[in-house]
Amino acid sequence: MSMSHGARRPTIADVAAAASVSRTTVSHALNGIGKVDPRTRERIKKIAGELGYRPNLRAQRLRRGQAKAIALASSMPFAVAGGPSRLGFYMEVAAAAAERALVHGYALVLIPPVQSGSALYSVDIDGAIVVEPEAHDAAVAQLRERGLPYVALGRPTAPDDDAPYVDLHGGRVVDLLLEHLRDQGARSPALVIGAGTRHSSVDARAAYERAAAAHGWPPIVATAPENGGEQAGYDRCAALLAEHPGIDALCVLVDAFAVGAVRALREAGRRVPDDVMVVTRYDGLRARTCEPPLTAVDLGLERAAADAVELLLARLGARPAADTVGAAETGGEVPAAEPLLVPRASSLRRPPSADRT
Repeated sequence: MSMSHGARRPTIADVAAAASVSRTTVSHALNGIGKVDPRTRERIKKIAGELGYRPNLRAQRLRRGQAKAIALASSMPFAVAGGPSRLGFYMEVAAAAAERALVHGYALVLIPPVQSGSALYSVDIDGAIVVEPEAHDAAVAQLRERGLPYVALGRPTAPDDDAPYVDLHGGRVVDLLLEHLRDQGARSPALVIGAGTRHSSVDARAAYERAAAAHGWPPIVATAPENGGEQAGYDRCAALLAEHPGIDALCVLVDAFAVGAVRALREAGRRVPDDVMVVTRYDGLRARTCEPPLTAVDLGLERAAADAVELLLARLGARPAADTVGAAETGGEVPAAEPLLVPRASSLRRPPSADRT
């Protein structure tokens, strides 16, 4: 009964004729709607499969008023989101999100970094995942103006943003990095973060300040503008070393900044890790290809991205809210995978024994 090669594509009328039912019944059976006897529904599906029938997705979307597409968006500039970071962080998130979305019949649209303009006004989508939104996030603003639902990958920091989110454990990541540096002998580590209000910067500062108070470290926190990329990390860390020559470790959260920091250390004649240890947040291409390779954290992005898709589709009513996302359906947190430290050459050295506490 299957369609031969080169023949015309079977239509819904062909399926209806073969099943001896109306086209409406076929439509209801294949789309899981209406009151169709389960045995009839299965028989129609079997016949449609044997004929090689495929529904017209564009027509379905027009009837339902749905794009059957979701977006992955962020306001991070190309200076930190492009290059190796785009091939790492964003591709890791995008690949996992696209795979999970497709399971539910949705396509994933990748949006370039949203700074201003009309990046999210011109695409036909049902909703979006916003990666690490700032307090005044351009992507969130455009989605709200369009009246589109969204969820966040990373905790939103705007006081009025109650969007559901998948937690990326910003504070726990910094705890891991600082614990590792202390175990390796660091006694005066500094923190370098982005100058914005993303959760990774906000949570990192809070975690660092707690650790400094607990261990008696002199608190040294520096910020650099995201749009400056690697050069901004270089400039800020060069100045930091001149201001605080006693620094023996750098916790540089943005990987582009961290690569710049290593260059600044090298040009200042400081050896990594013998004189100054360096760690960063994301275990991506930049961390692995830096010389020396940077100690970083496996953020569990594959699971986090998949959870974000499930959370968004639950908001869209495309699927029932599962136990893992139900608590965040009206605002709140979905716990992501526990972050794991990945030690590398930039922070591995024999700690001094005389001043261990």
